[in-house]
Amino acid sequence: MPMDHTNTSPTTDTIAYLALGDSYTIGTSVTAAESWPALLADALAKTGTDGKSYTTEPDIVATKGWTTRDLINGISDRADLREEYDLVSLLIGVNNQFDGLSLVEYRTDFEQLLNRAITFAGDDRNKVFVVSTPDYAFTGFGAGNPDISEEIRRFNAAAQEITDGYSIPFLNITPISQEGIDDPELVAPDNLHPSGKQYLRWVEKVIEERVRRVMEE
Repeated sequence: MPMDHTNTSPTTDTIAYLALGDSYTIGTSVTAAESWPALLADALAKTGTDGKSYTTEPDIVATKGWTTRDLINGISDRADLREEYDLVSLLIGVNNQFDGLSLVEYRTDFEQLLNRAITFAGDDRNKVFVVSTPDYAFTGFGAGNPDISEEIRRFNAAAQEITDGYSIPFLNITPISQEGIDDPELVAPDNLHPSGKQYLRWVEKVIEERVRRVMEE
């Protein structure tokens, strides 16, 4: 029987990744290495079942307290960004909710940001993904307040409706965040933001698999 000389060695590709967001993307109250974009980059650097690994240092446009309008302005202020990326993520909305801004305004701004993300992805929607907003009611700060949960649900529902309309993946990490009261280690020392442990759960349970599929397409 002839030998199979097919090259099965793992391959490494370099990808350009842009993460757009707010405190949840920049990793407020955790180290830079514990932010979920950094953890995603670490996960992609390991060889997956596809036999590939990916090297990337994410470009992050995010700041604690940013609303959708702040993010729009923040993108415009960044002259150092590439014209095109291999992968673009968007997670934004909690500060619109926290500041009492309208859902109508959020929908308008969110769709504008989603279109901006698509442009950064070279108009390839397959390279874009949206991450849901976590539910901070399940932290010491939120104290289980059901009104917070309901408002977060409404903002996430609006984001998902718009995202689905563009046939872009909406990755729902919110249920993981709702384990924060039962498992305090999922909450950062500030008693409000996710911990590195929670961000790692996002990557391992929800984000990495979908991103790998995107990179294979």
